[in-house]
Amino acid sequence: MKLSKKILSVLTATALVASLAGCGSSQGSDPEPTSAANTAAKKYTIGICQLVEHEALDAATKGFTEALTEILGKENVTFDTQNAQGESTNCSTICNNFVTNDVDLIMANGTLALQAATQATADIPILGTSVTDYGTALNIKDWTGKTGTNVSGTSDLAPIDQQEDMILELFPDAKKVGIIYCSSEANSAYQSDLMKKALQEDDIEFKEYTAADSNEIQTVTTNACNECDVIYVPTDNTMASGVQTVKNIVIPAGIPVIAGEAGICAAGVATLSIDYYSLGYKTGKMAYEILQKGTKAGDMEVEFADKFTKMYNEENCEALNIDAPEGYEKLQ
Repeated sequence: MKLSKKILSVLTATALVASLAGCGSSQGSDPEPTSAANTAAKKYTIGICQLVEHEALDAATKGFTEALTEILGKENVTFDTQNAQGESTNCSTICNNFVTNDVDLIMANGTLALQAATQATADIPILGTSVTDYGTALNIKDWTGKTGTNVSGTSDLAPIDQQEDMILELFPDAKKVGIIYCSSEANSAYQSDLMKKALQEDDIEFKEYTAADSNEIQTVTTNACNECDVIYVPTDNTMASGVQTVKNIVIPAGIPVIAGEAGICAAGVATLSIDYYSLGYKTGKMAYEILQKGTKAGDMEVEFADKFTKMYNEENCEALNIDAPEGYEKLQ
């Protein structure tokens, strides 16, 4: 019996020493870095507020979700995608719900969506896409390319001077250019200002026509057709969602449209286009940097499209007896 107690005592002491050694090891050194597999195993919920359903924004959302799904694995990321149907109040409701649900990141697709997201939270990281100018959208003076807040993202701005060059190249005899956009979209007004400046420098007359909402598209487009030789429509979500209305007016009137992006060029003859899927994909890669690498959104430069492509709408060119322009790709 005494021998058994002695053996028991030795075993107990050995276990105690091993236990203390283990505790000393964990307290006296840094833990091992988390492996890539363990990091990837974390699950994220992303709230997506898309302003309205149309070709460009749909492509950007698709690119964003596919990028994060590829990087993180589909089992590790959940997307709560909500469409605001073009209404700023819906954007606010959607983004406030994202905050209540404590999502890991908000992707705001469109300027009004971005503005709503920034009003809803100063803590949750926000990435915008399909936003033309962040300084204008967020009313940031002395814009440097970084917000310094919880916001960053990608811009869909194509060079306005090159778009103006297209007007002069394709319609050298044009006397007056009409600029149509929605007055509630700050980034559309920003593009209009740049276009007016470019036209003014080339002594081309212009006139703005603004629609407060989709209900006024028909009226302002008709007025522009009656008074102008060419129409320019910048990247504008309201005009994009009502592009068929625009087409039904400009084509019978024989007035060519230069569009700010490919979706609006459904009513136009030519555009300097970007790939919105690629823009959304780039935004998804930025989200990865925030979610897994801990990068602060406010420290990230707003990024731009990598390539701009001159494209023409074959159907509309034929309808208006315009030859396919040299150096332009056919819009698919």
